Amino acid sequence: MVSETESQAAGLSLAGEDNAGQAVTNCGEGVSHASNGKLYNAVTATDDNKDTSTQEMFDVKIQLPSGELVDIQVSSKELVQEIIQVLMEHEDSCHRTCFSLQFEGNVLDNFSELKSVEGLKEGSVLKVVEEPYTIREARIHIRHFRDLLKSLDLTDAYNGVDCSSLSFLNIISEGDIGDSLCHESNGKKKKRSPADQGLEAIDCSPPEYILPGSTERPLQPLQPISGDNKPLQCLKSMIMSGWNPPPGNRKMHGDLMYLNVITMEDHHINITASNRGFYINQSTAELFNPKPATPSHLSHSLVELLNQVSPAFKKNFFALQKRRIHRHPLERIATPYQVYSWVAPSTSHIIDCVRAEDAYNSRLGYEEHIPGQTRDWNEELQTTRELPQALPTDQQLRQRATFKINSDFVGASTRGAMAVIDGNVMAINPSEETKMQMFIWNNIFFSFGFDVRDHYKDLGGDHAAHIAANHDLKGVQAYSDLDIEELYVLGTVVLDYRGYRVTAQSIIPGILDRKEDQSVVYGSIDFGKTVSSSVKYLTLLQKSCKPLKIMRHTVLNEKEEEVMLCSSVECKGIVGNDGRHYILDLLRTFPPDMNFFPLKEEEALKEECSHCFPKSYRHKLCNLRPELIDSFFQHKYAQFMKLVMEKTKDGDSQQNNGIAHDESQENDEKKEVDIVRQACREVGSVLDYTFDIRFNPDICSTVVRFPESQKAVNQLQRRLLSEASTFLLNVQIPAFIKGCLTHVFVPMDGKSLTEALHSHGINIRYLGTIAETIDQVEERQPLDHVYGVEMSALSAAVSHFLNCLLSSYPNPVAHLPPDELMSRRRKGKKKVRPLENGDSIWTSMSPADLWKQICGKARDSYDFTLPRDSVDQLVEKFNLQKVTLLREFCKKTGIQVLLREYNFESRHKPALTEEDILNIFPVVKHIHIKAKEANELVNKAQISIEQGCLKQAAILLNEALVHFNSVYGAVHPEIAVCLRVLARVKFLLGDIAEALDNQQKAVIMTERTMGYDHTTTIQDYVLLSLYCFASGQLPVALKLLYRARYLLLLVTGEDHPSMATLDSNIGVVLQAVLECDLSLRFLEKALETNKKYFGNKSLDVALSHHLIALAHTSKAEFRAAMQHEKETYTIYKALLGDFHEHTKESSAFLKHVTQQAVNLQRTMNEIYKNGSVTTLPHVQIVSPGIDTLLQQLNIINGIIRINVSKNDTNDNEKTDETQDNQKTDLASGSLEQEAAPQEEQKEQIDEQKAGTKENQGNPEEPKEQEETS
Repeated sequence: MVSETESQAAGLSLAGEDNAGQAVTNCGEGVSHASNGKLYNAVTATDDNKDTSTQEMFDVKIQLPSGELVDIQVSSKELVQEIIQVLMEHEDSCHRTCFSLQFEGNVLDNFSELKSVEGLKEGSVLKVVEEPYTIREARIHIRHFRDLLKSLDLTDAYNGVDCSSLSFLNIISEGDIGDSLCHESNGKKKKRSPADQGLEAIDCSPPEYILPGSTERPLQPLQPISGDNKPLQCLKSMIMSGWNPPPGNRKMHGDLMYLNVITMEDHHINITASNRGFYINQSTAELFNPKPATPSHLSHSLVELLNQVSPAFKKNFFALQKRRIHRHPLERIATPYQVYSWVAPSTSHIIDCVRAEDAYNSRLGYEEHIPGQTRDWNEELQTTRELPQALPTDQQLRQRATFKINSDFVGASTRGAMAVIDGNVMAINPSEETKMQMFIWNNIFFSFGFDVRDHYKDLGGDHAAHIAANHDLKGVQAYSDLDIEELYVLGTVVLDYRGYRVTAQSIIPGILDRKEDQSVVYGSIDFGKTVSSSVKYLTLLQKSCKPLKIMRHTVLNEKEEEVMLCSSVECKGIVGNDGRHYILDLLRTFPPDMNFFPLKEEEALKEECSHCFPKSYRHKLCNLRPELIDSFFQHKYAQFMKLVMEKTKDGDSQQNNGIAHDESQENDEKKEVDIVRQACREVGSVLDYTFDIRFNPDICSTVVRFPESQKAVNQLQRRLLSEASTFLLNVQIPAFIKGCLTHVFVPMDGKSLTEALHSHGINIRYLGTIAETIDQVEERQPLDHVYGVEMSALSAAVSHFLNCLLSSYPNPVAHLPPDELMSRRRKGKKKVRPLENGDSIWTSMSPADLWKQICGKARDSYDFTLPRDSVDQLVEKFNLQKVTLLREFCKKTGIQVLLREYNFESRHKPALTEEDILNIFPVVKHIHIKAKEANELVNKAQISIEQGCLKQAAILLNEALVHFNSVYGAVHPEIAVCLRVLARVKFLLGDIAEALDNQQKAVIMTERTMGYDHTTTIQDYVLLSLYCFASGQLPVALKLLYRARYLLLLVTGEDHPSMATLDSNIGVVLQAVLECDLSLRFLEKALETNKKYFGNKSLDVALSHHLIALAHTSKAEFRAAMQHEKETYTIYKALLGDFHEHTKESSAFLKHVTQQAVNLQRTMNEIYKNGSVTTLPHVQIVSPGIDTLLQQLNIINGIIRINVSKNDTNDNEKTDETQDNQKTDLASGSLEQEAAPQEEQKEQIDEQKAGTKENQGNPEEPKEQEETS
């Protein structure tokens, strides 16, 4: 079945479906290759992989048809198909697609593993043999040829197709980071070639718009253009010929299809694709003559043919290949899921025959091009779940297949949902109202997020239906993670597109042939009015009750009969025609939130949290998050253990008093049982003999009826739910607020704020509850205002909405776009089309109307009150930026705007026009498949790091990378996390080159999978700059830091705690390149920010003062340095005491600076008096060394050298020696020894951030945990 699944996936390459799994190789290296998204060596593997990988690696030779031999490193577990994919991307064979591999005269099966090939070993030769074409193979070849010509074109990434995405790291660094500026050990610069000049020839000054205090926020630098961005055009056009399909007589001669090509020399040629290859025929636009032209050129590939007939093609294609292979491999590999850009430049629309064929040559508009049938998604999804997993290799193969099918399903669902909304798919119930229509496309079922047939009438109508889809997806994720054998969930994707919410699901076999009430054998179809159950389903669902904290409970059906359930009544069980047991409608998998349900008379929340709860909400599907359930479970367990210990202690004291001294052992055991039972009752355990917290998901339902015998249990359940809701208010929200105030975590934008809230189990609807304490709040605005707008006016509607929201223009008028279809009589005057009575309601919306609606939604959804007047008042109150609001709005709603500078402050014209709205993309939510074994290895590596076993951690992380690559392919966010941690470990071990290589991959991967302006991308840029600095690449480090500051300015503005860290980094690096004045600007801004967010007497402020003192010392401004260092000493003395090492070190440095200031003043006085200097003390003006500044950067970025274990001691002796030699007397005048004491200073900074007085743990621990979370 695996081969069948892989075969189906391979077949999708004809329509671009398999792009998510395709990988492009580093064509210049034989050991760099990709397979099903997996790359060896060049992408994610390191030298350590040879020791840690369980796969046998060996080299084979590939003999091309030209006779050339290519060396490739392969794994024994690789498929032959994967090597074929490698050759299709290799520089010398990338133009070939239709060939087979032979070994000793035998054709290798594409889907067999190499270890099954008898006699294959190190140094074996595999021969590439060209095969005859079929129509399918010809189409694949044409598509591949098109992809080669567009390999440097970013149009697909801008348009969000074929899993292409953007990365700008190499443009920012202006080439490969490893080849950048290097230094000799004495700090002097080496002679470089003109293309890579020394430091003195490089301008290190930052752009004006990122300088401290600048209010300019340009958008153009967001997508920088490469210096060699001049397009290389190989052909003017290539289209399908109008002579297609070949007539019957030509089919008998082997003709498959015809192409029309216009070369750069403006020659019009007609090409025949035949079984034997490609050749030029004698046809013209008016005459069909399929005979070969003279001279005849029969070539097995289009590249070979066009190389012979077009010199310009040959020249440009060669240059294109050279430029393509110099791109980083990770920039060329398709991502598993599509990432969209919210801005894009204006690009020209060129002829593309493959794109045109994809759009219109199939009967459904976007149907998959699989011969004979579309994919049976449900069968593929469920079959991969049934794969064996007894052995680790089986588990890896199963996870790999499951992830691949899920990513394909998400891609197909996205295209299908867009086709449904765009009107390209006919409904299965076309006579129904639009919002009640349902669709089937490509074996995927689509439905809208509306209240169809009043199913959610009592729960909130459309509001409830909208949120139900999201809750259902969470339930699917929960049961999918449990992976219960014989229990199946549907493939599910939730999309928001053009104001509609669409749910895409795989189809249960046979469900369309039966009525709903006949299909459901478990659960209810009417929210509990009628209920059925099944022994088989109870057996299966019983396995999920404990991990999901679901209580097995009894309800009454319509016949007053008791029915046992192990889920909510809405959960439906359906047995498909394939015999599988499916569950669906999992919207109540997690228990309800009592804070938004009316309480009964006998119930009441605790006084300290009942001032505003319970509250009414717009729907009654408010559920607690799974993170809160887990935290509450741990909270109750701690209570349980505390009660048991206290009662046991009391019993022991009674025994010591002689009360029960002679009791038998049996009585002692009975007393222990009584203690446990009493503790269970007090904490609300559902069992009285062991701790077990579970929730009844139906306890708040107004329809479900319970037996009278369950009354006491139900009261306990309501009390337990009430405690969980109180726990959210009294524990989780205060913990979140404390974390924000102490800067344990610092959200940068709406997405990171949402993730921080969710990590504490806090729903977004609590935003108003905590808004008064949190300074910065990011609002999320839905796209309801565009719902129902006709397509011809969509861009105008969006631009008018954004003008009303963000522009300072007082009266923006909605204009429909110019009518391009006016009659000839009216065509003389091309004016904006006037508004008519039949136009949409959005045209009459004013800024005041819109702001009123937004305020109402903020109040209803988040209980948050916005300023009443306008968005300008909001911007002023919360110190927001309109460009930041534009970014948030576009990312939340999928809108793409033109990359240009917008003037939101102009009161003379609107900021946006309809031409500025380029596209609307879907916002997609789906389940995530986890690489369990790889994550376990990362966790083990984390433990090793905490224990100081860095070498062991590196081995584990390299092994994890192998597993990640096997499951996810070469590009995935979790691989980026692993690479980030590995880079830090390598850095701590002193292997700067490896750290740099791994962090570079992490940055590219984060840019491409999470977004080039994602908050994680900003943090990765900072870490990469640190490693560049450590390797002596100072200009590159500055460019990376400038990019990070620009992104942070765009995302959140200058008034943010993270900006202090960035400014400190920039200041230190500028100091290293002797730009002391610029350095002081950034360091002083960092000091200002630290004072605002940490207080004037904090350790962060002390560090900033010390960095400024170092900068002033470099300029011989000893008085200024003395003043700042005095502040540092005062803070240390107040917070740490006179005898702390930091205080002593600061005191010594202060004395040194003071002495230098005195010496300088004496020298100057002597000069003024006598005109010369005789015997006065020499003034020491010493700039901090690179090692000193590197230590300061480590402290700023939270990287602290930790104690290593004995196993790693030998590996780090050299590093220890170097650092020990730096510990010299501060008063000697050398500033390089400042690094060592600053390590303890950073420990104290971490203590303050964690809100503790003394850090007893490993200072590296919280940082590494954050990296792997």
